[in-house]
Amino acid sequence: MGKKEVLRKCLASNEVKNRNDLFRIVRNKEGEVKVDFTFKMNGRGAYLSKDKDLILLAKKKKLLNRALECEVSDEIYDFLITRL
Repeated sequence: MGKKEVLRKCLASNEVKNRNDLFRIVRNKEGEVKVDFTFKMNGRGAYLSKDKDLILLAKKKKLLNRALECEVSDEIYDFLITRL
């Protein structure tokens, strides 16, 4: 038997996708916001599609701020765009 497909919902588009097609952004207990490429970091996580328009939409509407319940700096969004 192969591995089961793990599905998650994108914050910006509300589409359910395979988590490998999404970025995971995490806020840990210290309040640091990081991009989790392993999908295993502890903390509150949110998922964004690997799509420049959706990342910019999330930045404009401050979707990560709401989902992670903290202030997310513009550097996180810029970093995600460079990783596309």
